[in-house]
Amino acid sequence: MVMILKALNSHFTASIIYWSIQQLVTRRNALVKAQGALKNQLHIQLSHHYPSYKKFFSEVDGKTALAFWERYPSPSCLEGVSAKQLTTFLLKVSNNTCSVKKANEILKLVKEDGNTTKEHQETRDFLVESIVRHILFGKQEIGKVERELKELMSLLNFQLDSMPGIDLVTASALIAEIGHLRRFPNANKLARFAGIAPVFFGSGGKGKEHKSKQGNRALHALFYNLAVQQVQVAKGSKLPRNPVFHAYYQKKLKEGKTKGQALVCIMRRLMNIIYGMMKHKTAYELPIIKEKEVV
Repeated sequence: MVMILKALNSHFTASIIYWSIQQLVTRRNALVKAQGALKNQLHIQLSHHYPSYKKFFSEVDGKTALAFWERYPSPSCLEGVSAKQLTTFLLKVSNNTCSVKKANEILKLVKEDGNTTKEHQETRDFLVESIVRHILFGKQEIGKVERELKELMSLLNFQLDSMPGIDLVTASALIAEIGHLRRFPNANKLARFAGIAPVFFGSGGKGKEHKSKQGNRALHALFYNLAVQQVQVAKGSKLPRNPVFHAYYQKKLKEGKTKGQALVCIMRRLMNIIYGMMKHKTAYELPIIKEKEVV
């Protein structure tokens, strides 16, 4: 009786953890979507204030960029600011990564843009400052949600992030969509749930297999994106990120499959591996393959 109660309590606790992860993933997705909308709003405002703003920083919502937009929402706020003063500010907010060259570059671009001051400029400046504050708040909230996710994921003791291409966000999204693995007796059941397994159309022993358009589309998208990452080649070294899957992908292409069909094969293999990792709570180990050998 005691063993039964412990098992029930354990199952109940696990159910709460899975539910909590699902809610946190949903919350994070909402925050990320809101950040995208805010970023678009910032682009619109800055295009009026700083026509050359895209040349200022590599990311419009990066740490240094946001600090600059909040401090100098329009060129009118830069009036009387010397290159030395702007350099001091940029060095402080960028942890000493921005140099005097960046300050001079910004001031030069602002001068080339000409006078962009409009009527009610103070209100326009306020809009930029407000959007920046909202973006900063959203970044903080996303960070807090991810810390909660990390804590809950550690309780489940899965090691999904040991596979290249899977970080905390992807791992928690997979768990949120899959839920408790006991729902799926084997990897084939999970593949059907994700819409990865092909569907047979026909009768009397005759017919063809077609790509499934049903199943959990969010989970399907996660496996698709993961499959793409597995076969990609690193920009710098030109080496495959996952030599095993890259070789398997090339093999399928040589067999006459289209890129889409080859990716489905990768997705299906990934499904088997991830199912096994979750079932046995094991880490992913990249197989060592010999030259010209494929999985």
